[in-house]
Amino acid sequence: MAKRVLTVDDSKTMRDMVSFTLKGAGFEVLEAEDGVRALSVLNGASVDLIITDVNMPNMDGVTLVKQLRAKPNFKSTPILILTTEGGEDKKAEGRAAGATGWIVKPFAPEKLLQVVNKVCP
Repeated sequence: MAKRVLTVDDSKTMRDMVSFTLKGAGFEVLEAEDGVRALSVLNGASVDLIITDVNMPNMDGVTLVKQLRAKPNFKSTPILILTTEGGEDKKAEGRAAGATGWIVKPFAPEKLLQVVNKVCP
């Protein structure tokens, strides 16, 4: 059975790129445009991995990670942050919130799949 990934990004183009890359590698992909919508999508679905942007309207990625980590069923779900933010302070904030890993945009599809396969074997 295919692993299910939720990709969260306010950019439809970025969601499409991530989705295309993951679907090409055999993953099932769910999408949300911000943290609020992501929580709504996850209310009725289980996923093997979450990939989220940081800077989004309504609810940013770090807040989303914190809220998910507070839920028992998402305590151990891998969460990758995919963002243009490459600063160490932002990475530290993401780690403190409970993020599993960090990928800086723009990303190479092979690199994304390499990280995804590492955290979601």
